[in-house]
Amino acid sequence: MSRAAVYFVASPLHYLAARRVALDHEAGARQVLVCYRPSLAGMIDRTAWDAVVLMPWPRFDPLPGPFGRLRRTLANLRSVAAAVGPCDELHLHSPVYDTEAINYFLHALPRLCGARIRRARILPDGLLNLQRHPLSAARRFAQRLRSLRRLVSPLLHYTGFDGDRIGSDAPFVDRIYQLAGFPNAYDPARVCVLAPLVSADSAPPARAHRALVLGQPLTGSGLIGEADRVQIAQAVAAWLAGQGATEIHYKPHPREGSQGEFMQPGYQRLEITEPLEAYLAREPYGLVAGCYSTALFTARQIAGPGCRIAAFGLERVRFKGEEKRENVKRLMAALAIEMHSAAG
Repeated sequence: MSRAAVYFVASPLHYLAARRVALDHEAGARQVLVCYRPSLAGMIDRTAWDAVVLMPWPRFDPLPGPFGRLRRTLANLRSVAAAVGPCDELHLHSPVYDTEAINYFLHALPRLCGARIRRARILPDGLLNLQRHPLSAARRFAQRLRSLRRLVSPLLHYTGFDGDRIGSDAPFVDRIYQLAGFPNAYDPARVCVLAPLVSADSAPPARAHRALVLGQPLTGSGLIGEADRVQIAQAVAAWLAGQGATEIHYKPHPREGSQGEFMQPGYQRLEITEPLEAYLAREPYGLVAGCYSTALFTARQIAGPGCRIAAFGLERVRFKGEEKRENVKRLMAALAIEMHSAAG
């Protein structure tokens, strides 16, 4: 029986998790990577996959002319189907299924590839998986509207579901991949914990004086104010100075402004094209600092206990509910990530 595994990715974490799944859980399948964020294209090792598809997001990159969004969706379906080819069994992997750009593949791709068996799996998405995200009434109504598009084309059949927005409760999902050490509220029978995303066995020992500061687009997202940003940046710099850091690199987030939210004089801007997680396996640091970037958590998995990882200013972040703040703090405590205030 021929089997194909398809992975929809939009971040370095998704990409590394997809590669881990491909190696450990989908051996023998045709491996097809679908990237829907242009910024990720430069990080992809095409030799590791049987096929790579760069998929434009229909809402942001519709085809010109009438019904450009729907025509883009149909073009994406056919493009991925061509990369997959005929198969008997199809395994889809995505961090979330409540999005029209991905959901239509649940129905259309098996039809286009002739697959008799279809399974859907969820890729880990860092902090998104710390708590459940119940579908709102508006999102459930949107599902019904999207299902009407099958009147335009039978391929545009939206697969509705209830419960958690990412699809963890959906009947079509049979497996939920998770990062080691990350708590979750999913059905234990469906959860599968991944092995370390990057093997760091051969990495040189961390140098205590070498530090990495992780940027995060917090002011642009309205999660902190300008005064908060300044206080967090200063608190990080003071802590690093107190630890004797003499070489400090700053890794900006792709959505940060040109200056970097926590950038300070004396920092060296780190520009890399590979996933940060893979870079950390080769270039270890003695100190890693930030606010609550997902990279803080994945850095712990790679850097090991010899690296001090610290988070600053959680008390200043406008989380969507205190439950998420407490979940983040519990995870940091579980992973031995230090928590410091940014008191002014």
